[in-house]
Amino acid sequence: MSKTAPIAPTELATICDEYLQVGEFNDYCPNGLQVDANTPISKIITGVTACQALIDKAIELKAQAILVHHGYFWKGEPDPLVGMKGTRIRTLLQHNISLIAYHLPLDAHPVIGNNAMLANALGLTITGALYPHEKHPVGNVATCSPMVSADFAKKIEQVLGRTPLHLSGNPKRILTKIALCTGGAQDMINQAYAMGCQAFISGEASERTTHLARELDVDYFGAGHHATERGGIKALGEHLSDTLGLDVVFVDIDNPV
Repeated sequence: MSKTAPIAPTELATICDEYLQVGEFNDYCPNGLQVDANTPISKIITGVTACQALIDKAIELKAQAILVHHGYFWKGEPDPLVGMKGTRIRTLLQHNISLIAYHLPLDAHPVIGNNAMLANALGLTITGALYPHEKHPVGNVATCSPMVSADFAKKIEQVLGRTPLHLSGNPKRILTKIALCTGGAQDMINQAYAMGCQAFISGEASERTTHLARELDVDYFGAGHHATERGGIKALGEHLSDTLGLDVVFVDIDNPV
């Protein structure tokens, strides 16, 4: 096992970039090092989203970096560093904290990705991609031991600690083939239907999701955007701790969405 701590922000980001194959993805935000405080890193705070509460926790715990799934600089957002955005970045730099973020590459990673970790937690066996013709598909298709859909909703609640929104025309449906894509992928229910799945798990739901679930006759489980995406970033942090000897602490900032 290689122990390299402390490590420069640019070097750490390069290691993560290669592990997650970020160059293979066309994403909605920059993946990798987003804010470089140019301070050697020995302690990292991981979390789902780089909100102010997570930054404040990193300051409290004297970390030199924050590693998240949802970072900054999304396509379509205003460029000026003012208001809330300016406050966040100013706080990071004033306390010498770098920010590293991975979006789609962290969703899709076959070992520590959000979908892989959610499937493992729910006892699902991934058998393929939700979009099999894509080079790096984000969603997956999985199988499970036969389970009544209402019981599967209870299992999700036990595993994720929140009651999922369960949209179904048949709560007694037996599930054996389930599609999943964490976060805000509710409209992929159409592809789940096309792939012959009886159910689809994602994070959020839209008004139209109810009608799609009913008319396609596919059970939909809205298990929480935040709740379904805790696994990947936590697993990435554990991987860095094991391979680089870094002190990594996962901080779960409560989010009901």
